[in-house]
Amino acid sequence: MGDAKRLIVKPIAAADANRIIQALHYSGKVVQNSQLHLGVFLDGRCGGAMQFGPSLDKRKIQGLVSGTLWNEFIELNRMAFADWLPRNGESRCIGYAMRWIRRTYPHIKWVVSFSDGTQCGDGTIYRASGFVLTGIKENDQIWKLPDGHVFNDTSIRPGIGGAKAFSQLVSRTTFTKGKHIKNTGASSMRQFKDAGAKPLKGFQLRYIYFLDPTARDRLTVPILPFSEIARRGAGMYKGKPRVRSEDSGTSGDQPEGGGANPTRTLHTIEGNP
Repeated sequence: MGDAKRLIVKPIAAADANRIIQALHYSGKVVQNSQLHLGVFLDGRCGGAMQFGPSLDKRKIQGLVSGTLWNEFIELNRMAFADWLPRNGESRCIGYAMRWIRRTYPHIKWVVSFSDGTQCGDGTIYRASGFVLTGIKENDQIWKLPDGHVFNDTSIRPGIGGAKAFSQLVSRTTFTKGKHIKNTGASSMRQFKDAGAKPLKGFQLRYIYFLDPTARDRLTVPILPFSEIARRGAGMYKGKPRVRSEDSGTSGDQPEGGGANPTRTLHTIEGNP
């Protein structure tokens, strides 16, 4: 691992993590409901962050593993690392984060995350870190306006992004059909389509890491071989399509291995709210 052994992962303040993600993540955006923030340090200098929190569509995600209680899974919402961090440092940091969560929050059984194969990459780091691939779907959520602005349609849904995000998007958009723009949920996308918004071509890939190995036996969807990414043409690296995965030494089979200070904001009481 070389210098990667000198990396330190520890909790940091939400405000600090947000600044790191905004500076390093390709989207420049944070997920507002992230609850757990871990910083990545090398010789005292912070060069990355990982943010965890509840999934936006939590009820749907919960069903991926049968018998999962409301507080027994979490999503890796955002992750970004500076280029100057040592090679292979990402997988080392993720591995530490998984062990830390297992030790600190033993009620959490698994972690889900999504790789944006539309704008960024197909999840090389996840595959190198022991995640399993459980879904590949064509993009139908990431849209681009004629002025080049890119947005996720979940950000304007009532109860998720809400009226503020919707109104901000409307304020920068020239609508070609009527002036009756309302935050009406699913029907609102038709108005953006009329304004020239188009979904970006690409894929979204879903990965799961099992903190509790027994949870894997309760998975309700198939585990896909990594070779399926290339077969479906879903390979992407740094925003560029590719024919084959750039995993170093990774076969088409899944690996067998597995607020201010936010470390106490996660629920530790069993059951649904």
